[in-house]
Amino acid sequence: MRSATSVLSITFCFGLTGSVCVPPVRDTDPELKNIQLPEGFRIELFADSVTNARAMCWGTKGTLFVGTRDEGVVHALKDTDGDGTADERYIVAKGLNMPVGVAFRDGDLYISAVDRIVKLVGIEDHLAVPPPPVVVTDRFPDKEHHGWKYIAFGPDGDLYVPVGAPCNICLSEDSIFATITKIDKDGGDLRIVAHGVRNSVGFDWHPLTGELWFSENGRDWLGDDSPDCELNHVTSPGQHFGYPFCHAGSVADPEFGKQRSCGEFVTPAAKLGPHVAPLGVRFYTGKVFPEKYHNALFIAEHGSWNRAAPIGYRLAVAFPQPDGTATTEIFAEGWLNGSRTTGRPVDVINAPDGSILVSDDAADKIYRIRYVGK
Repeated sequence: MRSATSVLSITFCFGLTGSVCVPPVRDTDPELKNIQLPEGFRIELFADSVTNARAMCWGTKGTLFVGTRDEGVVHALKDTDGDGTADERYIVAKGLNMPVGVAFRDGDLYISAVDRIVKLVGIEDHLAVPPPPVVVTDRFPDKEHHGWKYIAFGPDGDLYVPVGAPCNICLSEDSIFATITKIDKDGGDLRIVAHGVRNSVGFDWHPLTGELWFSENGRDWLGDDSPDCELNHVTSPGQHFGYPFCHAGSVADPEFGKQRSCGEFVTPAAKLGPHVAPLGVRFYTGKVFPEKYHNALFIAEHGSWNRAAPIGYRLAVAFPQPDGTATTEIFAEGWLNGSRTTGRPVDVINAPDGSILVSDDAADKIYRIRYVGK
């Protein structure tokens, strides 16, 4: 439970678009003592009271932008004194429809808002008085079921935008659903990169190969233990990853599985477990973590919502293999204790100092995980 001081800080600091504040970041968080990490790693608070923190991106002037799903706002955080905690905070947009995704290019902040992409022009020079959003494109479907979107610019300079299935399980007439698409930075030239993707809320490109890897949330209501959520790997444009016909590479859908065989589709690079809800994924590109983690892929598992015994609520790490698959292991856990949860990791991002930041939309926090040595 937040202290009265924290609640007052939120009301004061977040009441107006562009307002700045320095709400308190607790020196210690009693919940973090329960988080288990590999030897030599430490977890701390980067920012507290970041309401509904979801996807993250960096500006070129050291601003961390944070999208939200349920709040309709976009946060901006700065660590001006370099002490590892945010000491300036702003709201740079509000009233948007599920603005989960944020991406930065050429001084502008791009934001997803279900059926459209908008941008804030020159935002880092105007954090206290942000400009109004400019529509980049409004060509995306307006369905809110799986309509929130993680977005990111790829190595080719295009903006990648997933379009989730508008249902738990269905075969849509409109081929844009259950895909990952891309557009140019001005909103034109819409192309489909991957088909058969039920809902991806995180992707990244391998630092060496440039190939796209993405998380995928498996369908519901096939039982507690089926199907697995997936980590997938795109090796050529237009590949199909199975939805709604086949799940996790080998589970034929009871309704649609007779129409097409599982053998027709790209199999997962890794199966992550049933209903773990993998969201943000990010390759580690720093040099501070032990060599084992260089170019490894960190995965935020948001956690199950409809499983008898909860699962997820942790960070996993995947190690890509030469054959295109990946091995995985748990990196950080402890937000789940029996049926009690204290947080739900959403996104992971590299920090300039070689640490990683992790957003948590349930606890309204952003954590910093750094390596201090054995």
